[in-house]
Amino acid sequence: METTGRVGPRDAPASGADRVIDGYLMAGFPWYGLDEAFTGPRWLMRVGAAADGTVEHGATGHGDEPSFRAESGPEGRRFAVVVTVADRPVRSSPDGTGVLEATSVSSAAWLAGSGLLSCTWPSQMERGLRQSWLDQQTAVAWELADDLGGSAWSTLSLPVDGVPTDFHYRESEYGWVLAGPAHEGVHIGAYGRGMSAYGLGFSVIKDLGEYER
Repeated sequence: METTGRVGPRDAPASGADRVIDGYLMAGFPWYGLDEAFTGPRWLMRVGAAADGTVEHGATGHGDEPSFRAESGPEGRRFAVVVTVADRPVRSSPDGTGVLEATSVSSAAWLAGSGLLSCTWPSQMERGLRQSWLDQQTAVAWELADDLGGSAWSTLSLPVDGVPTDFHYRESEYGWVLAGPAHEGVHIGAYGRGMSAYGLGFSVIKDLGEYER
């Protein structure tokens, strides 16, 4: 799979003091979120950047902010997170010693899959086993993202800027994940729990201030 590395989206809700919006404003590509049909809360998550500081991907949240405290668990929370990944070709690494792999729809699927795991792991699991479980499930998410044509994925058509677009889609006991192409030189990934993916639509975010809390 072509990707910038096995690093999941920094899936933690951003606090206002961090000025996380600055990272979004530095990106050289547009950000995507749910379209105007979604009327609930919106919030920013942290961006992912290359070693030279170039913003590569980020995520926007919709609905209930996932909690990352072990005692709180995912039950009852309804959210959908949209991951935007810049479409990058193979290029030289910042230090000139190698190359960075290209990004692709598989990159978006991986970031979405690992993001879902990061906020839906079993809250009642013994702490010593939690990391082993997460490592195992993360490896599975990686393999699934590398095989978008496999039987684990189905096709779901959703609008992107009003244009019907086919996404790779899968469900699990933890929630759902989808990934597909967008416009403007980016790929879209998304994941959620408690909110159905059917009927969602994506659009370019015109005002990031709507996501700043």
